[in-house]
Amino acid sequence: MAASDATDLSDTGMPGAHNRIDQGAERVKQATSDAVARTKQAVNNTADKVEAGVHRATDKTASAAHRASDKAADLSERGRQMRDETMDKAELWMEQAREYVREKPMQSIAIAAGAGWLLGRILRR
Repeated sequence: MAASDATDLSDTGMPGAHNRIDQGAERVKQATSDAVARTKQAVNNTADKVEAGVHRATDKTASAAHRASDKAADLSERGRQMRDETMDKAELWMEQAREYVREKPMQSIAIAAGAGWLLGRILRR
């Protein structure tokens, strides 16, 4: 519309129409601003909740990982202790076997021959 056309409208008794259009545009502008603000607030609230949930999940995961690591270290230590105890017992038994062979060499040879014969019979089957 040209400027002279707008002047013509106001001269014909339509100045209220411009005011109503301006008021309607202002209401739409305000409603849009309100909707954007509400949406922005809702997005921020949702983002805050998601962030808090991620932090909780991360904390729980880290805690579980620490517990698993501690448990693995404990099991590893117990395994080392059991291995050391077994090695100590094996060394003790070997020393006892050596002493027996030194004290009774003929009986040791007879026992070894008997064990070898028995093992041979078992393995043939």
